[in-house]
Amino acid sequence: MDIQTVFKKLINPMPDPKPAVPRANAPLVVKDIIAPPSIEVDFDNLKIGSYFYRTMFVSGYPRFVSANWLEPLISFNHTLDIAMYIYPTRSEEVLENLKRKVGEMEATIQSDMKRGHVVEPSVQVALEDALALQQELAKGAQRFFQFGLYVTIPAKSLDDLNKTTKQVEATLASLLIVTKRATLQMEEGLKTTLPTGQDRLTITRNMDTTSLATTFPFTTSELTANEGILYGINQHNDSLVIFDRFSLENANTVVFGKSGSGKSYMVKLEILRSLMFDTDVIVIDPENEYETLTHALGGEYIRFHFGTTTKINPFDLALLHQERSTQEDSELNQKILSLHGFFRVVMGKLTSSEDALLDRALILTYKQKGITPDPATQDKEPPLMEDLYKTLVGMEDEVARGLADRIEKFVKGSLVGIFDQQTNIEIRNQLTV
Repeated sequence: MDIQTVFKKLINPMPDPKPAVPRANAPLVVKDIIAPPSIEVDFDNLKIGSYFYRTMFVSGYPRFVSANWLEPLISFNHTLDIAMYIYPTRSEEVLENLKRKVGEMEATIQSDMKRGHVVEPSVQVALEDALALQQELAKGAQRFFQFGLYVTIPAKSLDDLNKTTKQVEATLASLLIVTKRATLQMEEGLKTTLPTGQDRLTITRNMDTTSLATTFPFTTSELTANEGILYGINQHNDSLVIFDRFSLENANTVVFGKSGSGKSYMVKLEILRSLMFDTDVIVIDPENEYETLTHALGGEYIRFHFGTTTKINPFDLALLHQERSTQEDSELNQKILSLHGFFRVVMGKLTSSEDALLDRALILTYKQKGITPDPATQDKEPPLMEDLYKTLVGMEDEVARGLADRIEKFVKGSLVGIFDQQTNIEIRNQLTV
């Protein structure tokens, strides 16, 4: 038995526990999967796997700051893990401490004046700040907080880590912010900047409400609104993109992207988040992409094709006549304008003569059903495609006959069964596809 073993037994007479032998068939747990291959702790950096990490904390702040003063750090051209910890403090305790500090500073100033010494400007300024803060706290206009700011820098090599660290220190120094490295506390520093909400360093600074508000990290105001849904993250500074397009005068949106880039996923996500704000959503789904989503959210999926019992009459009126006050603003006028667009799709390109004749035929078709620009008549049963076909045929005009031939397939041809009946669906679900 060697000397080291003898001393070890004298100091610790208990036998060493046997090392745990891993079982060959032991099941993997989550920790086994996400754990890094190795961790090396140095006095001023960490090496986890093949990456190096260094944590810094802020120990000094400028006396005056403006809004968005942390923008250079948040928009720094390198990946940074920034952690902010805010601890509310009871105003009673702060007021008591301020009262004592104010008394000490006033005593210092009076002592200097009695001795004929020049009052230190720093003491005078600190006294003015303390009195102003004391007054605001007493009024309840301000609250007091403890604020901690930590930054962890990842890098692929030690040289890159040192280079980036100097750049971060220079950037913060330009803002009159004093930073220090968490020497011999790198492991605690890394844990502090992890998204676990645990401040292992606890290096804080006193701040009132106004000062704390200037540290708000989401600084790209042009991409963030007070209301709306979350669309994503701004890649320039990792701020949230929150926007309500329905608050604009024109809420139309178009989504562009290459195949497989996530266009449909984005639209589905927008639908899901819009439903959380009680938005009514109607989707036209020609490729059955939204059926699964609709059923999962309890929406209504309406199938509209040959052989189904679902019918839609394009001549339907919205029955908004009760909200109309003049004939010039009647629903019929708006409906005829929309039908012109519908028949340009159904009939193809129309000449000016054909368009004018179609307009007269539409007005006559509605009139034969007793529907006129008078809002009181617009709750009657609307005409069908067959009624327009008969109106065009009855005009005994060559141009009208040509228009009738174009829609004949919807009346008694290959496309019969689509627009040949009154609408038998009602959109009452918040999500209708």
